[in-house]
Amino acid sequence: MPVSASVLAASAALKVASLNLCTDELLLQLAAPDQIVSVTHLAQQPAETPLWRQARRYRGNDSSLLSVAGLKPDLVVTMGGGARDRLRIAKRLGIRTIDLPFARSLADVESGVTKLGTALGRQQASAALLDRMAALKRSAGRGGRDTIWLGGGGRTVSADGLEAQWMALAGMRQRPMRGDRVSLETLRLRPPAILLRSDYRQGQYSAGQRWLSHPAARRPMRARVIATDGRLWTCMSPLLIDEIVRLRGLAR
Repeated sequence: MPVSASVLAASAALKVASLNLCTDELLLQLAAPDQIVSVTHLAQQPAETPLWRQARRYRGNDSSLLSVAGLKPDLVVTMGGGARDRLRIAKRLGIRTIDLPFARSLADVESGVTKLGTALGRQQASAALLDRMAALKRSAGRGGRDTIWLGGGGRTVSADGLEAQWMALAGMRQRPMRGDRVSLETLRLRPPAILLRSDYRQGQYSAGQRWLSHPAARRPMRARVIATDGRLWTCMSPLLIDEIVRLRGLAR
């Protein structure tokens, strides 16, 4: 058997488990269906990710190594610095691990896609996602309309963070806000051109959702209000690509 065919066969037989919602999403986007043995229970909840139906095909886990060890995965993927004990146990059990850093830039997102795609032997799948991101970048205009991303309780995002970088691809410029918070007074007296409202858990009764129901937050004067799927902004993976295309059309 040629070497290339051997590599493909080994990759196809790889059994992979994810212990983090954000690696769940990447794994579901990149892996062949029969490579996945487990994702976290969060990925199986409609309130957390649009991929919940796909995620429910697999065994759920509680983000611990113990909850997937019995499945004997060849590779465990997590994000943000797994506990040293967990990594030590995985090594003792002969389980390879990949711990991706939390993405802070579009370059980090691309790096994570490349790294996981390579580990899975799914370079074509990762290249397809990267090509779509590259196309968004090439077609993005300069500048952008004054925008405030708004979540529950007045939470917003950093003007130079990953959220703002995705927004820029949609033609939106996140306004700098002290402490990444926005007040009702600001929305009333200095509304942005676009208010990008996250609908994350909008049906849930909470103080944050009550705040969003105030008229100044719901429909500020002189601002165009655009709703966005808040689930996509939790991990800011390439799942955002289609949403950015949609928002770009609305921001013009």
